[in-house]
Amino acid sequence: MKTNIERLLREALSLPEDARLDLVVALLESVEDGPTGERIGGAWSAEAKRRLEDVRAGAVKPVSWEVAESQIFDPPDGQKGRRRGPKA
Repeated sequence: MKTNIERLLREALSLPEDARLDLVVALLESVEDGPTGERIGGAWSAEAKRRLEDVRAGAVKPVSWEVAESQIFDPPDGQKGRRRGPKA
């Protein structure tokens, strides 16, 4: 990495979690409409199709949002989970 990018990354990583999340969103939004965003969108589309095929083939068993949410945000090993988003 170039020195200025490394410095910027160190500074960004020192921000509070909420500020880092805001920065991530802003950076992603800055590339969503260009060629990079199109590649990312295509990759997510392919991943969604692959996951749907896995469900239909019985390779994976879907779980409810409540189960997924507890697995994501309340890990059994006592580690701190991710920040909770708004309830739907």
